[in-house]
Amino acid sequence: MTRPRSPRGDRNVLGAPLAQCCTSPLTGFERDGYCHTGPQDRGLHTVCALMTAEFLSFSRERGNDLSTPVPAFGFPGLKPGDRWCLCAARWLEAELAGLAPPVDLDATHERTLTVVPLELLLRYQTL
Repeated sequence: MTRPRSPRGDRNVLGAPLAQCCTSPLTGFERDGYCHTGPQDRGLHTVCALMTAEFLSFSRERGNDLSTPVPAFGFPGLKPGDRWCLCAARWLEAELAGLAPPVDLDATHERTLTVVPLELLLRYQTL
C-alpha cells in the first residue's frame, strides 16, 4: 500500500518524498498527518515514531504527558502502537536514556538530520 506523500514537496531523511505519518490520531505540528516543519515549529516535530509504553512513560516523566487525552485541544491521548510526530531533541534524549521508540524513516522529515545523525535513526527503523 502506497501512503500519501507531502503535497508541499518535503523530503524525508532518506532523500525521498516525505510520506504521511498518521491521521488517526491526527499528528504533525500542523495536525495534517505529516512531520513537516516551519518557522513556528520551535520543537522541530519531525520524527515519525511508533509509540511504546516505555517512551510514553519517559515523556510523561519529562513533563510532556502524551498519554492523557486533552479534549479541549482535540488530543485523544496516545497509546503504544500509535504513530506520532515527535520533537527531534526529545527523541534523541530518549535514545540517550535507552528508551527511544522505533522510527518510520519514510515519514521522518529531513530536518531531523540537523539534530539526529542518519546512522542513529537507521538503528531504530521500523517497517
